[in-house]
Amino acid sequence: MKRAMSPTFWPIHRKEYTWAVRSNPGAHRTKVSTPLLVLVRDFLGYAETAKEARRLVNEGKVIVDGKVRRDSRYPVGLMDVIEVPAAEQYFRILPRHGKRFVLHPISKAESKFKLCRITGKTTVNKGVTQLNLHDGRNILLEDGESYAVNDIVRLEVPGQEITDHVEFKPGIRVIITGGSSQGTKGILIELSDEPWSKRKATVRTEANEDVRTLSKYVFGVGTDAPIVSLPEVE
Repeated sequence: MKRAMSPTFWPIHRKEYTWAVRSNPGAHRTKVSTPLLVLVRDFLGYAETAKEARRLVNEGKVIVDGKVRRDSRYPVGLMDVIEVPAAEQYFRILPRHGKRFVLHPISKAESKFKLCRITGKTTVNKGVTQLNLHDGRNILLEDGESYAVNDIVRLEVPGQEITDHVEFKPGIRVIITGGSSQGTKGILIELSDEPWSKRKATVRTEANEDVRTLSKYVFGVGTDAPIVSLPEVE
């Protein structure tokens, strides 16, 4: 695609060249993700050209959510875990103020799991529950009664075993993933009664200020304390 049409949070020059690599269809939408080539070259700075970045990816130097990805156009986005074994570096993709995201450094132990939002829930054959997650995964459970849309699950990667569950309700720890308050952390204190597309949420920030946003932008990260480490306030 043309560089002028690429997501604004990509750290690329919009006028130096005409074209930019486009993400393949996959786990995340193009507007909220970045292909591995751009991540390796422009976010991490491991390569100077697209050719060099493509070679690093093809050689299996980058691991996403516990799996080697050799597709330079593979899309990565919110909460994905990036591992670069040769450099012993681990990152989690988290939202940042200004409609951007940040590669937040994490420990090796924390790279073994990620948080996923439940975007859909259906019953399939023989009463088995299927959970549809925000990163394109589908998880089958024998007993899924306790899970609801917008809840958060802690998922081991690459094994995909659910090891924790955060209900989407007032009192939980959250981070805002979209809108003008993107990147803000705090506690969810209120949910309105409007239909889902217009439902509002009120988040009390660490500065004891109340921020009102759409509930679809509110991503739970824990109950009494965050399950994952989060960036410091800018």
